Amino acid sequence: MELAEQIKSDIESNPIILYMKGTKEMPMCGFSNSVVQVLNHYGVEFKDLNVLDDPMIRVKLSEYSNWPTIPQLFVKGELIGGADIVIELHQSGKMLDILDISK
Repeated sequence: MELAEQIKSDIESNPIILYMKGTKEMPMCGFSNSVVQVLNHYGVEFKDLNVLDDPMIRVKLSEYSNWPTIPQLFVKGELIGGADIVIELHQSGKMLDILDISK
């Protein structure tokens, strides 16, 4: 399976997936860590994919999502956004509504 197809498949088959630098156990940047902390706050299970494992993941992911930065959070196949958007949704109380649709 080509990388672009793998990314599409991963996004479609995981209710919550986070493309990030590092892993949820060991984030490698502050922005990725912020999103992990928000998700952990809600106690949701999510798949994490480390974009540092293969530089082409970032390229193909950005082509797929039309979003240039990492991290990228997807819920039910829909791009929610990066750290700034996730934090804003969390602070406004809207993140809970978004995560509820993943169950």
